[in-house]
Amino acid sequence: MSNPIADTVMPAPPFTRRELHFRRIDMRGFQRSDGLFEVEGRVTDSKTHEFVHPQPGRTVPAGELIHDMGVRLVFDEDMVVHDVQTFTDSAPYAACPEGGRALQSIKGLRMAGGWSREVRDRLRGARSCTHLMEILIPLATAAHQSLGFLRVSSPERLDEKGRPLQIDSCYAYAKDGAVVLHRWPQFYMPRGLEGGGEISGG
Repeated sequence: MSNPIADTVMPAPPFTRRELHFRRIDMRGFQRSDGLFEVEGRVTDSKTHEFVHPQPGRTVPAGELIHDMGVRLVFDEDMVVHDVQTFTDSAPYAACPEGGRALQSIKGLRMAGGWSREVRDRLRGARSCTHLMEILIPLATAAHQSLGFLRVSSPERLDEKGRPLQIDSCYAYAKDGAVVLHRWPQFYMPRGLEGGGEISGG
């Protein structure tokens, strides 16, 4: 089974390849009519070949979903989780759907700094389904992106020195990069001048 999406992500190497496994993760954000928001994550796994399942007497055909499960988080403008819902439509074992129950423990958490650590602490190991827990980590980023329209009209977040918090938060926002030079020239810092203070944007 070919995955046309994978073939367009990056140039193919100069040798032939045989696809073995296809994992897909989808995430979507929604605004609700009651003033809250939702973000959903879904993971599916399938293989391009038939294989014998560890469970006796079971053979999984090529293309059949091994995993098809997901999480929905209900949250507010402050990124606080109000509700957690999970589903498991396909899983290797009958007990797998029960692994979603433990995710209720993240109600009340705020999707901000420390989110990944807190999720892992509460759900690691046999406490929950590994795949559902793994979805939760990037769901916080998807939730943050979903509220982008609110930040457009909100004051820019600054540190105690008045410097935008976005600077140096990722490669594109590096203090010596073109984005910072264009958006915040007064905080632009060419390489080699670290520690030399801000430069004038005039």
